[in-house]
Amino acid sequence: MNMSKAWLVFKKDWTEIKRNWQVLLPIIIVPIIFSVVLPAIVLGISGTPIEDSQSGDFDTLIGILPLDVQAQLSNFNPNQIMVYIMVLYFFAPFFLIIPVMASSVLGSDSFAGERERKTIEALLATPLSDSELFMGKVLVSFIPAMLVTFVSFGIYTVLVDVMTYSMFNGILLLPNLNFLIIILGVAPVLALCSIGLTVMISAKVKGFKEAQQISVLLLIPVLGLVFGQISGLLVLGPLVLALLIGLFAVIDVVVFYLGVKVFQREEILSKPA
Repeated sequence: MNMSKAWLVFKKDWTEIKRNWQVLLPIIIVPIIFSVVLPAIVLGISGTPIEDSQSGDFDTLIGILPLDVQAQLSNFNPNQIMVYIMVLYFFAPFFLIIPVMASSVLGSDSFAGERERKTIEALLATPLSDSELFMGKVLVSFIPAMLVTFVSFGIYTVLVDVMTYSMFNGILLLPNLNFLIIILGVAPVLALCSIGLTVMISAKVKGFKEAQQISVLLLIPVLGLVFGQISGLLVLGPLVLALLIGLFAVIDVVVFYLGVKVFQREEILSKPA
């Protein structure tokens, strides 16, 4: 496989995506909500005193955290505990939704979008191997999705550290180990899995909206992690995150192997727009 040819597919597709607000709006709005709006609301009300009767509500949450974190929280007041748990644990899984959502939207536009724009025939007639074409479509989803994820995390980090600086007496809460593993480890392998599946879906369906509707189902496992963390059934600590990286890395290999194998130019051309 010649990566320079795959890169040509990336550049062509990215030029078209930059003009398509149907694709761009979701990958701009959703990260803003998760990295700015929701954290700002939570941190904005964090100064409201918590009654002693309410502080007991945190005992269950604290009990599921690692022992070293529990020891650290023992020195905090109820308001500090609430903020610490919210910004470092409750919001953490949201940064797995961002790469999956962004990559799914971009991946849905790959072949299905080409078909709607009547450019699919010219694309498939190019002297590219199936693997080069498939990889080019993956790159145009993966690179922007990860850039959006990194920028969102950067904004979230600055927002949290600025708004909690005085509350925690100059201690910077972010970046911490868990978040770095999520952003640099879990997010990329999860995004690649989502992209591989979405590109295959896009090659099989008629249009962008149909591909996007089906690819939304890929968010279900991620939402499971979100609700698991929020409910206390699961804590995304370093060990769990390392296991997730290994699991999705294996799935990625299988997905990309199958993606190239099932890729059929003739079938894609035969799909009506």
